[in-house]
Amino acid sequence: MGAVLSCIQSVFAAIGSAIMAVISAIGVAVKAVINAIVSLFGIVISCLTCGAVGSRRKRTVSHV
Repeated sequence: MGAVLSCIQSVFAAIGSAIMAVISAIGVAVKAVINAIVSLFGIVISCLTCGAVGSRRKRTVSHV
């Protein structure tokens, strides 16, 4: 009887692991889509502002 119970527990554990893997994959896909959208907005803003936003350019000061 113990072997049957152990087998049933293993089946449920495997099903639970499969469900968690699917949920994790969905989460990774959603995160990738959001990161792509954020990067796209960053590129558009950079183009519209000629790259001036967010970049710190070193300004050289010449003393005469």
